[in-house]
Amino acid sequence: MVNQLDVDCCVVGGGPAGVMAGLLFARAGARTVVLEKHGDFLRDFRGDTVHPSTLELMHELGVLEAFLARPHQQLSRLSARFGDELVHLADFSHCNTTCKFIALMPQWHFLDFLNSVASPLPTYQLRQSAEVTDLIFDGERVAGVHAETPEGPLEVRAKLVIGADGRGSLVRDRAGFEVEDIGAPIDVLWFKVPRPEGFHEEEPLFNMNKGSVVITIDRGDYFQCAFVIPKGAAENVKGKGLEHFHSVVVTAAPHLAGLVDAVTDLDAVKLLTVTVDRLKIWSRPGLLMIGDSAHAMSPIGGVGINLAVQDAVAAANLLAGPLAEGQDVDPLLPGLRERRLWPIKATQFVQVQAQNRLIAPALETSKPSKPPLPARLASRMPFLQHRLASVIGVGVRPEHIQSPEKYPLRPPR
Repeated sequence: MVNQLDVDCCVVGGGPAGVMAGLLFARAGARTVVLEKHGDFLRDFRGDTVHPSTLELMHELGVLEAFLARPHQQLSRLSARFGDELVHLADFSHCNTTCKFIALMPQWHFLDFLNSVASPLPTYQLRQSAEVTDLIFDGERVAGVHAETPEGPLEVRAKLVIGADGRGSLVRDRAGFEVEDIGAPIDVLWFKVPRPEGFHEEEPLFNMNKGSVVITIDRGDYFQCAFVIPKGAAENVKGKGLEHFHSVVVTAAPHLAGLVDAVTDLDAVKLLTVTVDRLKIWSRPGLLMIGDSAHAMSPIGGVGINLAVQDAVAAANLLAGPLAEGQDVDPLLPGLRERRLWPIKATQFVQVQAQNRLIAPALETSKPSKPPLPARLASRMPFLQHRLASVIGVGVRPEHIQSPEKYPLRPPR
């Protein structure tokens, strides 16, 4: 027995792009369902950095105060340690946004908040434990999806399917989209350690020394850490044993000395395969791709979650009103790529330059690290810190909420 559902918009994937798209399309009056294959949002090792551009969207939606009531840490200045030298790279205090900081918030809180805002809307529903298995075609047009749920098979018919199911997108594969691999010479090993007492903002997020690179993300009572390694080197690193792993982490991040001993089993150290790519075409009749499924970003700069959210905002600005009014939106679909391709290409270019010119070479040397010239200049010139903060925190061509509001949002208490 196949359950059937007819909607205006079916969003595949309950990540930042998918849930934000679901909220905005439903807010505009389009009957929307978000299908998420997992039973909850509790995925670890997802992006935590909610930039000022995304916080500005929360402000525009009227839910910023409630959003900031969720557990988070605020980062108003970005610092880095190269060897023994600490340099200040970005100062967000001059960003032209309501919030002049990055909110370090576990992604499950971010997603749960968006869903709590969207859930009261009569046009919104989230179906968890609903794994999409295939697309439904009507000739050359995508007309819906097949999914497996605990209640049995589900067939969703939709006027528009939005693929937001991440860098390993099934929707992308089933639609036959061609992927352009930009390349990434690095991978990341994720682990957590207790947060030391007395931690303050001056402690750097980025740490590099003698062939080791470590990112430390403050999650309140612990650090979520990313140990950067050459592409494909995970087994080699783990094969050298626990003591060696502790040693190379502390080499880059001396403030983790003693704390990294909390990692007592390398099985708890998880691999994140870094991918940088983008689709050559983002849409076909009945289907639109957004977020990581359209363009996988490097973790450099922590911009991925924010670009994914901006894709959702741009898609809603372009499509939500016409879709809610019953119009044929197929002719409008290519417009999203035209709008979003420039900021994606510009951001990926900067990320690739950082990967290839800074991080990859640093992983191949055992010499003490020194700040590169751009970092030294930024540390000495506040103007450059403000400019870099704008590039990181606000980005290239930030989006703003312009989609219709048929159903006003009510901030959750």
